[in-house]
Formats: sequence, C-alpha cells, structure tokens
Amino acid sequence: MTDSLTTIRKRSDFLAANRGIRVARPGFVLLAHPNGGRGKRYGVTVTRKIGNAVVRNRMKRRFRELLRAALPHAGLPDHDHVLIGRDTGIERDFAVLGEELAAALARATAGKTDAPRRHHGQGKPHGRGR
Repeated sequence: MTDSLTTIRKRSDFLAANRGIRVARPGFVLLAHPNGGRGKRYGVTVTRKIGNAVVRNRMKRRFRELLRAALPHAGLPDHDHVLIGRDTGIERDFAVLGEELAAALARATAGKTDAPRRHHGQGKPHGRGR
C-alpha cells in the first residue's frame, strides 16, 4: 500500500519471486514478482559459490545499497525484487552495477524476461546410452 521499501524475510517469498520476471546481467540476476499489494519489497541472495563470508557480505551490502537507491523511482509497484549475486558481481565497479540495475529494472518494467537458466544435468543423459 505504501511506497516505502521493506525487506523480504520469508523463504517462501524468495521462492515465489522465482516464478516472476527474470533479467540476467553479468553481475547479478534480477527477479521481480507481484506480491499482492504489499508495496515495493526487496531481497538479496548470494550463495557460497561466490566466496567466503567476507566476500558474500560485502556483495550483499553493495546490492542492498543499489536497491535502496534505485527501487523508489524505478522499481515495479507492488512487486518483490530479488537480486541473486553472480561470481563476477564482486569485481564489478559499483557505478557499472548501478547502470546494469537501472537497465534490468527498465527491462522488467517493460515485461521482458530472459529465458530461465539451464541447470547442470539437463542435456545429454549420463551413463550407458541404452
């Protein structure tokens, strides 16, 4: 209802975001999903594949700051916005990440989504191809 930003805390909300719009950029993947009138909300996910706790926490701080700056004017109303960190995201310049986030939000606002990423193991079957 309000236009203020709140943080996503429940795992179910993060999982629901995966069913929405997906925009991939070199440093992150942006997910946007309608949240039923709960305003603009955001969350950040950085997996252990990215690095140790120091690296992951630094990346999360950078992403939260980017989202706080961009979402009030560029975010989708009544949507959850989730940034998933990629391993190249920690090396990217903060200004470049900001530009990429602005472009990703514009693409999401236009309703354009990227194809879901293929998981490892989808492709040729392993074993003795009977």
